[in-house]
Amino acid sequence: MAHAQTPSPTSLAYLNEAKEMPTLAIYAIEFAVCVSKWATRRRTRRALKQLTVWQLEDVGLTPRQAHDEASKVFWRA
Repeated sequence: MAHAQTPSPTSLAYLNEAKEMPTLAIYAIEFAVCVSKWATRRRTRRALKQLTVWQLEDVGLTPRQAHDEASKVFWRA
């Protein structure tokens, strides 16, 4: 389901060199960052539900902590 694309180095260089960006472009970038964070949270919380007790111990979480984190909706940090 992932349709992510990596921006080209040329595109990133252009954005880094721009002295000013149009307001709409700034909002579009902020929106893209927000959606990317949400997708990462959703994916990692789903994966957290699949970990065994010994795997949770390996990453320093208790089953209760893992359950609490996995139960959060993706838009909550």
